[in-house]
Amino acid sequence: MDGMLKLFVSSCILMSMLLTSSAQSCSRYAFSSNRVFSSCNDLPYLNSFLHWNFNSSSSGVQIAYRHTGVTSSMWVAWAINLDSTGMVGSQALVAYRNPDGTIKAYTSSVDSYQTALSESNLSFPVSDLSATYSNSEMIIYATLELPNNSTTVNQVWQHGPLSATTNTPGVHAFSGPNVQSMGTLDLLSGRSATAPVGNSRTRNRNIHGVLNAVSWGILMPIGAIIARYMRVFKSADPAWFYLHVTCQSSAYIIGVAGWATGIKLGSESSGVQYTAHRAIGIVLFCLGTLQVFALLLRPKKDHKYRFYWDIYHHSVGYTVIILSIINIYKGFDILDPEKKWKRAYTGILVALALSAVFLEAFTWYIVLKRKKSARSGKMDGANGVNGHGAETPGTA
Repeated sequence: MDGMLKLFVSSCILMSMLLTSSAQSCSRYAFSSNRVFSSCNDLPYLNSFLHWNFNSSSSGVQIAYRHTGVTSSMWVAWAINLDSTGMVGSQALVAYRNPDGTIKAYTSSVDSYQTALSESNLSFPVSDLSATYSNSEMIIYATLELPNNSTTVNQVWQHGPLSATTNTPGVHAFSGPNVQSMGTLDLLSGRSATAPVGNSRTRNRNIHGVLNAVSWGILMPIGAIIARYMRVFKSADPAWFYLHVTCQSSAYIIGVAGWATGIKLGSESSGVQYTAHRAIGIVLFCLGTLQVFALLLRPKKDHKYRFYWDIYHHSVGYTVIILSIINIYKGFDILDPEKKWKRAYTGILVALALSAVFLEAFTWYIVLKRKKSARSGKMDGANGVNGHGAETPGTA
């Protein structure tokens, strides 16, 4: 009896695994409408699949785009970009569920990353457009007439939230799979590949983040710590000054490279606006540049304007550090990397802050001790007594 029970349980597990595998593979999917497609691809991101029949003589293609894990508050889209890779310029098929349960399917020509996916005609004819929604799966059907006898196309697929008030497509996420869901598709061979452009943009975003975190967010605070605390030790003069200049100059050069990378990313992503992050970045660049030029105008220690220059230099320097840290955390929110990177940077800041607290207390101790010694020396000199309690020569 136990053997029969184990066999039954094993059979059930095996059957569930086979059913799961069948559900996740496009080649084994059976459409409820008895439609049959000769080719299909399991798309690598966003739980999506593409099925199609291609007529090479007419460049006509019948497609069925499947997107699983879809809720009633989401929209889905599949698009062809005839001019380039990526979302901007793509010709999209969009579908979502209305509050009354009906499914809306339409075409939209995408002209920016902040598009509302408004209904519009595409650059090529589309017919038999419809969509179905069942068991958290949206399927878009359509027949496309591709221009110029196209056999290889750039494809983009996407999902995003519906507006709670207007029930219209909202802006999708700009990180993770949502920026990787693009590639090329060979309609004849059935081969597809993800587009390197998306990976390149992600790599550039990461480079931008690393350069700015290291420069503005780490080297700048270290340079400030060197200037504030090393100068107290007489033996460190003028070494502390050259260390400070080297650290801050390196931070500025690396930071400008990171800032330029960000400007380039912004120019390549028309419609994507991170206003606060961008504005703070521009302010940091301007203040950092002012600090560099101010160094060239640094008065000598005994100059009458040196006091005012120090106030300016310190005020701008600490402002740059504070704004840098704020902007780096805004960058973390935009890039949305693994949490360990944000925690690592936070750990570095905590370590720098604790070091600053310890050095602040230690240097104040040294300064107060020196003042006390100097005051004692003056009093002994005024009383005409040397350091051993004896009268100084000529006072008797």
